[in-house]
Amino acid sequence: MDLDLSPKLAKKVYGDDGGSYYAWCPDELPMLRQGNIGAAKLALEKNGFALPRYSDSSKVAYVLQGAGVAGIILPESEEKVIAIKKGDAIALPFGVITWWYNKEDTELVVLFMGDTSKGHKPGQFTDFFLTGANGIFTGFTTDFVKRAWDVDDDTATALIGNQKGKGIVKLDANFKMPEPKPDHRKGMAMNCEEAPLDTDIKNAGNVVLLNTKNLPLVGQVGMGADLVRLEGNAMCSPGFSCDSALQVTYIVNGSGRLQVVGVDGKRVLETIVKAGNLLIVPRFFVVSKIADPDGLSWFSIITTPNPMFTHLAGSIGAWKAISPEVLQAAFKVPAETEKLFRSKRTNDAIFFPPPK
Repeated sequence: MDLDLSPKLAKKVYGDDGGSYYAWCPDELPMLRQGNIGAAKLALEKNGFALPRYSDSSKVAYVLQGAGVAGIILPESEEKVIAIKKGDAIALPFGVITWWYNKEDTELVVLFMGDTSKGHKPGQFTDFFLTGANGIFTGFTTDFVKRAWDVDDDTATALIGNQKGKGIVKLDANFKMPEPKPDHRKGMAMNCEEAPLDTDIKNAGNVVLLNTKNLPLVGQVGMGADLVRLEGNAMCSPGFSCDSALQVTYIVNGSGRLQVVGVDGKRVLETIVKAGNLLIVPRFFVVSKIADPDGLSWFSIITTPNPMFTHLAGSIGAWKAISPEVLQAAFKVPAETEKLFRSKRTNDAIFFPPPK
C-alpha cells in the first residue's frame, strides 16, 4: 500500500467574523477517500451561530475547546437544546438537523468525524443548510415557498432573501437564543473528560470508550470512539483493530512519536504527531505511540459501534497466549531468550510508564 499516511492539518473552507469551518481534504489525506471517512472542524467566535443544517453522513462530534449550546433535531422528534463544553462527545445519526451557538468569550471548537460511504463525495461531508445564502429556501421560487408554507409574498421574499450569511453568522449580542435544558442532555451527549475510565494505568495513561453502553445513539451512527491520554514519555502498546475497523485519530493535545507497521513487516509511517493532526491507520496495520515529555492525548473514531483491539505487548498482549515452544521456534531464539521475553510486561496493560 503506497498511500500517504502522514498526519495532516485541516484547511479553512468558509467563514467570516462569526467563525470558520475547516475540513481535511481527501486529495491531501488519501485514506479519507479510501476509508470513506470525513473529518472537519467548526470554530465559532463569541456570538457565532452555525446555521441549521443536515448532512449526507453520520458523525461523531467532539468538543475540543470552549463551551456553547447545540440544537439537535432527530427525525420526527422535538428539538433538543443542550449545553456543550470541552470533552463532550455527541452522536449525530443520519437525518439529524443541528445548529451551534457560542455566547462565551472563548472560541468554541467542535470536531466532526464520520462515515461518508453514503455521501455524495467519498472522504468529504456535504452539508445542506436550511437557511442562508446557500440554504434550501434560496433554491425555491417564491411561489413554491408561498404554497409550501402558506405565507404571503412579503413573508416568502423575507424567508428567501433576508439571511445573506453563508453557513456561519454573527448574532447581535442582545439577541436571545434558546437556553439549554438539562433534561435534554440525557442520552444525547457524554463528557469524555468526566466519564469513568475504562482503563487507567498509573503513570502511563488512561482511556474512555464511547460505545452503545454509555451513549446508545452511537449504534445508529455505526461508529465507536475513544479519548486516550498518555502521560509524559509513556508508551501505547503496539496493537491493531482486529474486527476490520478503521481508526481515525485526531491529536487533541501534546505531541509524540508514532510508528505504523503494515504488510510484509514494512514500517509505512514514522513521524511526530502534534495537536491538530489527523491521521488514519489502515485496517489491520499495527500502530504504536510514545508521548513527548508533556504528554499526548487523542480522540479517535472507530468504524464499528463496539470496537475490538488486539494488543501485541503488555500483560494482555497476544504473545502471552502463545505457547513458549511456538514462540521459541517463531523467533528462532533459545529457551532462555523466550523466557526473558515472556517475563517482561506482566503487570502493564495497553500503556507503559516511562523507563526508570
